[in-house]
Amino acid sequence: MTLCPCGSEQNYSNCCEPAHTGTIPSKTAEALMRSRYCAYVKHQISYLGESLHPDHRQDWDEEETKGWADTSEWQSLEILSTQGGQEKDDEGIVEFAATYKENNKLNRHHEISRFQKIDNKWYYVEGSTPKPTTVRNETPKVGRNEPCPCGSGKKYKKCCS
Repeated sequence: MTLCPCGSEQNYSNCCEPAHTGTIPSKTAEALMRSRYCAYVKHQISYLGESLHPDHRQDWDEEETKGWADTSEWQSLEILSTQGGQEKDDEGIVEFAATYKENNKLNRHHEISRFQKIDNKWYYVEGSTPKPTTVRNETPKVGRNEPCPCGSGKKYKKCCS
């Protein structure tokens, strides 16, 4: 009994393996995302090509994908959000973060992936890196010559700046 690397808490034989062997296709966009991550872990490189949308296969480099899978130690998958992509939908979006080690360095691959269902089968269409969000301070910025907010009585520039 081996837990599936996709993080579903199910056995691999009941979770992603049926998709990898082609016996049962993924029922949702999220399930396809999980099975694609698991394919990297289990070195099911041909599955990554098969689950890629037919219109985008000409750009796919199987050897490069195999190299990345082979040189990486896959740690975990975190599904951050999903939009659509259920059994009755034809399109879906899954935002995820995959953590892996490469050359003894811990990395995080964060992507927003688009999926499409054709003839009752889900395909990975494309992925993009999320745009960074702007962080705004809730309180006004303290000026250098204003009293320090810590209450010391000193000017901010001489205290906590």
